[in-house]
Amino acid sequence: MEQVKYEEMSNIFKALSDSNRIKIVDLLYKNGETCACNLLDEFNISQPTLSHHLKVLSDTGILLQRKEANWIHYRINDEKIIEIKEFFNNISK
Repeated sequence: MEQVKYEEMSNIFKALSDSNRIKIVDLLYKNGETCACNLLDEFNISQPTLSHHLKVLSDTGILLQRKEANWIHYRINDEKIIEIKEFFNNISK
C-alpha cells in the first residue's frame, strides 16, 4: 500500500482515538443524518468542543456535512468507511 494511504489511515485512526468522536460516529450510524444541535444534546460538552470534534471527523472524510438554513447536518461517509474496512482486510490477509 502506498505511503499516502498509510498517512491517511493514520489520520483517521488519530481522529477516532477520542471517545467523544467514536460516540458521534456511533450516533450517526444509529440515527442517520443528524443536525449538530441534536448531537449536542447527547454530550456534556460545549458547542465549540462539539464543533471541533465534528471538524476533525469531517477533515478525515469520515463525516459529510450539509448546511440547511443556519444548521449543519452530519452523516457518515459510507465510501470512507468502506476504504477503512478494505484497509483492515488487506493487512489481515
